[in-house]
Amino acid sequence: MTLMFRRALVATLLLMSVGLPSGVRAQDSPPASSAVTLFENVRIFDGRSAALSAPSNVLVRGNKIETISTQPIAVDRRADTRIIGGGGRTLMPGLIDAHWHAMLIRVTPAQSFGDVGYVNLLAAAEAKDTLMRGFTTVRDVGGPVFGLKAAIDEGIVKGPRVYPSGAVITVTSGHGDFRQRTDLPRTIGGLLTRMEQVGGAMVADSPDEVRLRVREQLMQGASQVKVTAGGGVSSPFSPIDVSTFTEAELRAAVEAAENWGTYVAAHAFTPAAIQRSIAAGVKCIEHGMLMDDATAKLMAEKGIWLSMQPLPEDLRLGFPVGSVQRAKADEVWPGIARTYKLAKKYNIKTAWGTDVLFSGALARQQGAILASLVRWYTPVETLVMATSTNAELLALSGKRNLYPGKLGVVEQGALADLLLVDGNPLDNINLVADPGKNFLVIMKDGAIYKNDVPK
Repeated sequence: MTLMFRRALVATLLLMSVGLPSGVRAQDSPPASSAVTLFENVRIFDGRSAALSAPSNVLVRGNKIETISTQPIAVDRRADTRIIGGGGRTLMPGLIDAHWHAMLIRVTPAQSFGDVGYVNLLAAAEAKDTLMRGFTTVRDVGGPVFGLKAAIDEGIVKGPRVYPSGAVITVTSGHGDFRQRTDLPRTIGGLLTRMEQVGGAMVADSPDEVRLRVREQLMQGASQVKVTAGGGVSSPFSPIDVSTFTEAELRAAVEAAENWGTYVAAHAFTPAAIQRSIAAGVKCIEHGMLMDDATAKLMAEKGIWLSMQPLPEDLRLGFPVGSVQRAKADEVWPGIARTYKLAKKYNIKTAWGTDVLFSGALARQQGAILASLVRWYTPVETLVMATSTNAELLALSGKRNLYPGKLGVVEQGALADLLLVDGNPLDNINLVADPGKNFLVIMKDGAIYKNDVPK
């Protein structure tokens, strides 16, 4: 092998390593720990059943649940073996938030396009708090989250599993376009705006541009793609009633995502925006709060997912009175109850999320927002939705899923994302609203991040 060839080979390998998507390493990840945790005397909510199990024991080895038994489980008393006395408390799956924006919680709208280092530090602090609220997985549907995800996966910071969409794909004046009128006119192929440079949102105004922007997110490691098919509340120049992407543009996004074995989720409120998205092949509708009966029936017939959020009043009231955003929020909020009723009427596949933006205070109410679902669902239905049902939605990402394994359930072979709850949340859903007090153990991927079980 000549010296020139060796140098060329080394350079090629270096380029290949640098070009890998965030969270993917050039060499195999180290093997999972063989540490053992044994939960003794717990009642299990498995993520699906309507009642707790009989008193049971659960053995976790490495990052997976190895054994579940009503009989004692013998373990080697090694240095890396932990035995946790459950005392009859509830062991359940870690919670999943299917509509989260990890980079947009503690910042203001202006800060989100400012200093990238500052935004990432805030997001890392919030990620730890998210995990400590018992949310072991989030589906991030918009924002430059790839670096944060990689840092969490590599153990640099603590946080939940992240299913990233990357930048929201929008159109000129669409939801997610936070440019000002002074940024216009846009030159096709011209310089990116700050919003696009930081990866918050990308403007695409033709099928070809849509394909490009979708493929860029996939190249960075997106597990699913997020587009905005209709108007939104928080964007300044995006009326609620408008449909934004054409069907051809939406089809371009779907085609690009399906070529990678994954799916497109579309922000859409109105019947027109929802129906156009379905016609283009979108698999999941985010929000859908202004849908009508015919649209709900269509979603059920086509097996389309609805990712809904019981948005708290504090979020609506956070928009200034007289602002465009407050007027749009006042239009959307009454549709929350109506849409949940339609989802139940037609048995639409319904996921749960929060969609908290620009408010650390509201993020701290993440569990309380989940508990508020009992306005329409039983506590069991609520917890099933936030565990096994949300996990089914995550699985739509196929091989783009960077966490292979079963989530959202307590069963043999499932990934060990577990909560030990001081009480029975099937009887008292409000236990999830105070995780600091009621979640005694928080485990993600077999690692214990909190253990407050009395000695």
